[in-house]
Amino acid sequence: MTDLNDPKIIVALDFSDARAAQEMVARLDPALCRVKVGKELFTAAGPALVENLVTRGFGVFLDLKFHDIPNTVASACKAAAQLGVWMMNVHASGGRAMMQAACEALNSAQAGGTRRPKLIAVTVLTSMGQSDLADIGMQGSPAEAVLRLAQLAQGAGLDGVVCSAQEAALLRGACGAGFNLVTPGIRPADGVQGDQKRVMTPRAAVDAGADYLVIGRPITQAADPVAMLQRIQREIAV
Repeated sequence: MTDLNDPKIIVALDFSDARAAQEMVARLDPALCRVKVGKELFTAAGPALVENLVTRGFGVFLDLKFHDIPNTVASACKAAAQLGVWMMNVHASGGRAMMQAACEALNSAQAGGTRRPKLIAVTVLTSMGQSDLADIGMQGSPAEAVLRLAQLAQGAGLDGVVCSAQEAALLRGACGAGFNLVTPGIRPADGVQGDQKRVMTPRAAVDAGADYLVIGRPITQAADPVAMLQRIQREIAV
């Protein structure tokens, strides 16, 4: 059953300006979904939009995928926490020291009275397949790379990872029940795959062990986004 205190669907607000994002958000219910703000929208609209979404009651996943030297990432994470976001992410490929610095920054912010967001790591982007990994010198299959990076993130103290739903069962078995799995590349059975290569339906993703489903175009570009959101909610609540 769906826990109304912990919505499982994260609607990706992949818009180029604040107005379009706000028009979509006005149709959504924060009791049914959270929202994701990525690089394009954050660059166009800035922190003010994030703060507005938080004020409206939405849990915000700030999807900026920080990847830099440890001190820079730590400072960025601490600044993001001040916005009141529910979740943020870094790239696991930034390494153990970088991820530990990010965790320590959030723990320090919490000690100072700021609510601590969840901190997760990106493993392998769902747009990447076997040949893409080979191009950048990564050995093994996507699943092997995801597992290696997820275990590195867990060892560094992170709350979970972003992964393809196709790797969710593998990671659930390896990392345990308390490790959050956030899965993009979710497409309804009759949906268009788009630029994602490792995709799965919402129900199959939940059955595989995914905690949160990031869904963008299937909802935001639907003829009736609210009806599509409700349809997916019913599907994963079965």
